[in-house]
Amino acid sequence: MSDASPWYIRTRLKTRQLLLLVALAEEGNIHRVAELLSMTQPAASRLLRELEEMLDVSLFERLPRGMRPTPYGLAMIRHARAALGSLDQAREEVLAIRAGRAGHVAIGAITSPGVKLVPATVAQLKLENPGLRVSVEIENSNVLLERLAQNKLDLVIARLFAEHDKLQLRYEPLSGEPVCAVARPGHPLMNMPGLTLRDVEHSAWIVPPAGSVLRHRFDLMFQRESLMPPTNVVETAALLVVTRMLTQTDMLAVLTSDVAQYYASYGMVAVLPLPLPCHMDDFGIITRTDRLLSPAAMLLADAIRVGGRTLYQGR
Repeated sequence: MSDASPWYIRTRLKTRQLLLLVALAEEGNIHRVAELLSMTQPAASRLLRELEEMLDVSLFERLPRGMRPTPYGLAMIRHARAALGSLDQAREEVLAIRAGRAGHVAIGAITSPGVKLVPATVAQLKLENPGLRVSVEIENSNVLLERLAQNKLDLVIARLFAEHDKLQLRYEPLSGEPVCAVARPGHPLMNMPGLTLRDVEHSAWIVPPAGSVLRHRFDLMFQRESLMPPTNVVETAALLVVTRMLTQTDMLAVLTSDVAQYYASYGMVAVLPLPLPCHMDDFGIITRTDRLLSPAAMLLADAIRVGGRTLYQGR
């Protein structure tokens, strides 16, 4: 074979070496990794040493209580995960074709598109493709992007922040996200004319946890009006807790508009006539630049684009 062939062919890179890299990144201990991969510790050490010799770099620092990836190791681990993920994806597609099914796609979404865009889109897609298997997760953006990086999700509908590695991600914006205040139906403030932030400055609020984007925007909104952010607060991101507390008290809560409208449609909350100069950043479809979407994932991504244009046009 000529020297023009890829290095991994010339050096006879083994799939078990890729599995070893990923396992070491997660466990940090070669003894546990050897057990997980059903090999001896010397055999695992030899596989790692051979890979380091192929690349002529150290992939892990040997520490007294484990191993830590070097910058070279982090790069190889990222690509090893992508390669193994592609192999899993290839097998799933082959099995799906052989079984006459349309395949599997895993999508993650933050809450607003999770209650408005995703259910309708997936339901319509399933009508058109009954054999398509769809998995849906609802989480915050950071968790979803971590799961995307681990090949546990094919695409996510979330936000990108400054700390995210945008070189590894493809982002297609869908919509911005307005915010509103909610209370129980029949709350005394529901019929108050000209309601302003000053009227609710000292109210009891249910708010997102400190450090979250919405909490920061919420507090800043009061400060810009020369008011103190509410201090009589309960902090939670659990919507079941929020809605239950609202039905039993006169507390107020801040929610994104799509989520508020969802719960209001079932009579669980009412949207206060209180203008909130508070907006969340855009969210959109996020995929990885180093991994091809499966046919099933492409079907869902196209459906999300169409559904997004319909729902969010003119927002």
